[in-house]
Amino acid sequence: MVEFMQSGAYLVNGREIIADTPEAQQAILNKTGKEITKEEALKQTICYGILESHNTSGNMDKLKIRFDKLTSHDITFVGIIQTARASGLQKFPMPYVLTNCHNSLCAVGGTINEDDHMFGLSCAKKYGGVYVPPHQAVIHQYAREMLAGGGLMILGSDSHTRYGALGTMAVGEGGPELVKQLLNQTYDINRPQVVAVYLTGAPVKGVGPQDVALAIIGAVFRNGYVKNKVMEFVGPGVASLSADFRIGIDVMTTETTCLSSIWETDREIEEFYEIHGRKSDYRKLAPGETAYYDGVIQVDLSEIRPMIAMPFHPSNTVTIEELNANLMDILDETEKRAEVSLDGAVELRLRDKVRNGKFMVDQGIIAGCAGGGFENICAAADILKGASIGSDGFTLSVYPASMPVYMELVRNGCAAAIMETGAVMKTAFCGPCFGAGDTPANNAFSIRHSTRNFPNREGSKLQNGQISSVALMDARSIAATAANQGVLTPATDFDGEIGKYKYHFDSKIYANRIFDSKGVADADAEIQLGPNIKDWPEMGALPENLLLQVVSEIHDPVTTTDELIPSGETSSYRSNPLGLAEFTLSRKDPNYVARAKEIQKAEKARTAGEHPCQVLPVLKELMGTIKQEFPEVGHANTGFGSTIFAVKPGDGSAREQAASCQKVLGGWANIANEYATKRYRSNLINWGMLPFLIQEGKLPFKNLDYLFIPGIRKSLEEKTDVITAFVVGKDDAMHAFELRLGELTDEERMIILKGCLINYNRVE
Repeated sequence: MVEFMQSGAYLVNGREIIADTPEAQQAILNKTGKEITKEEALKQTICYGILESHNTSGNMDKLKIRFDKLTSHDITFVGIIQTARASGLQKFPMPYVLTNCHNSLCAVGGTINEDDHMFGLSCAKKYGGVYVPPHQAVIHQYAREMLAGGGLMILGSDSHTRYGALGTMAVGEGGPELVKQLLNQTYDINRPQVVAVYLTGAPVKGVGPQDVALAIIGAVFRNGYVKNKVMEFVGPGVASLSADFRIGIDVMTTETTCLSSIWETDREIEEFYEIHGRKSDYRKLAPGETAYYDGVIQVDLSEIRPMIAMPFHPSNTVTIEELNANLMDILDETEKRAEVSLDGAVELRLRDKVRNGKFMVDQGIIAGCAGGGFENICAAADILKGASIGSDGFTLSVYPASMPVYMELVRNGCAAAIMETGAVMKTAFCGPCFGAGDTPANNAFSIRHSTRNFPNREGSKLQNGQISSVALMDARSIAATAANQGVLTPATDFDGEIGKYKYHFDSKIYANRIFDSKGVADADAEIQLGPNIKDWPEMGALPENLLLQVVSEIHDPVTTTDELIPSGETSSYRSNPLGLAEFTLSRKDPNYVARAKEIQKAEKARTAGEHPCQVLPVLKELMGTIKQEFPEVGHANTGFGSTIFAVKPGDGSAREQAASCQKVLGGWANIANEYATKRYRSNLINWGMLPFLIQEGKLPFKNLDYLFIPGIRKSLEEKTDVITAFVVGKDDAMHAFELRLGELTDEERMIILKGCLINYNRVE
């Protein structure tokens, strides 16, 4: 079904794979009649050509990328624009689309969600952007319909910014990276490796894009095969997939932890652009005659069967058939994993869902950038036609990804077929993906064609003794389960016809409702600020030395950004840095905020010219111990704050608040064995936090210990690789250990030295 090559490989004429062995060059010569070096062949990937055309550094090993377009939604654009304004923003230098698909329901905090929307509209007018009102489209569907173009690069502040199927290399990053683009700076990375995803065969009836995506995610997530790399989809199997099907696979590549994705394009994609009135934006993309890839994932589409990703990660995959055949064993294993993920706070009981040997589901959702596409919903309608979802506890909600998609579903009768079953059609909204809509009952089990199923992402609250859970599935199998009134059922069991529906894109909705400045800024436009929209607090430069208290210690194999700063209703407070910070780690470590604030008192006293020991007496003894070995150290040249340890933090969302909330509470660093994603590490750096690495094994410190890091500012300035730190013990001793910072660009070092990106860019 999904297989890896353990070495790099050459792809000849887009169809034949030749492993990178000593015999490879002769084999290539026999096939093409030409000699080619590996260095020349790696330039023949689609990815290389796009990166080269956007790189401003002149060095393809050290990229400085300028993107063509930017996109954000309503829980990120306020912070981004506020940061850019603090740095002197005058005009959006490129098309910037502000969508409103996350905090659309205005259900929490009174007026604050709609205040954010009005802020976005006023900024689109003032700085020359595009504003997409609530319920019109989810961020990525609008980008597919109106922004993507062959050979372009788009940067978005949502992690699922993926338009590779349309020939656009898109990257999801934290807000500060968009700020850099708005300030005419660059996205700086080493040239990423490229992994070919070589597709063969064609999907069988009942298998959808989520099934293919989950099969790939389940195979590659844990071994890191594509981490921070670009996935390039090639091979004869591509032609068997519709544009919507490719898009549905592509959006889920984020869950592999890859950097971006790109696909070869063909007549199918050209037709997509024609349908959307943008034929000139199509570009034929294909690898060169002989292209070199750093790895190859081979996927036989004909072997994929309906999949399910069990709680609490998209990589916990198994076929639905296998789950039904081994119910009690797999559910028992899932419950045991949940006990670890949830720290034993509540008990997840899935085996209770088994009745008469069948697994009973409580809720189905088809939604968002992954599930809400036209083809997914049409297929679901065909499977549901004439059925009833029943009058018991099972519910089904369907969210088309945009109003044009919704309109076409109304016109072709699919919406009526779905509603006739008792299911509910709703407007474009991302809430079910992150816990702001359709939260199930306690201990209920929801199946969703959405992007993630992390703990609490469906909206339950562990701190209140609540637990419900989500499994990811394709819309087709969700519909089959709904038609079976909640009995878990793969769509391959459906023996009826799943038709092919022609899509007609009606642009009138957007023309009548969306504000498009056409790139013209109005300097006289007034920005509309609600009472919850706050400026970022002042942040100081990195001191000469640091004394940090470890205020949280997390030993989960992976820590998601949802656990660092919860999603759901807390998202309404993302325009208020200090207000949102109160929720930091609240579902993982409820003591974090109080502990961080306690040590932060010392830094606030220091920067106010007071003695830190007066507000935190424990520091007197600690500083006395430090002075015995470092007599020059004092409170005048030492910063005080907090750090956390996590094994592998940062999987999941691009949200910068996972880092900024720690920063505004006095965090100076994270310490990790590795970082789950490049984007989380970048968020730390852009908020002036040190992304320390420590060797895996026994930790030299424990929670609540104090760590002294002498000469940290000098170490950064001098690009020191290994940094010696000390645990300041209660035994009046200093216990040395080593930290590393990993590779940092000169700009990243300066951002940390200045204290954050705002300070780095601020015009005095």
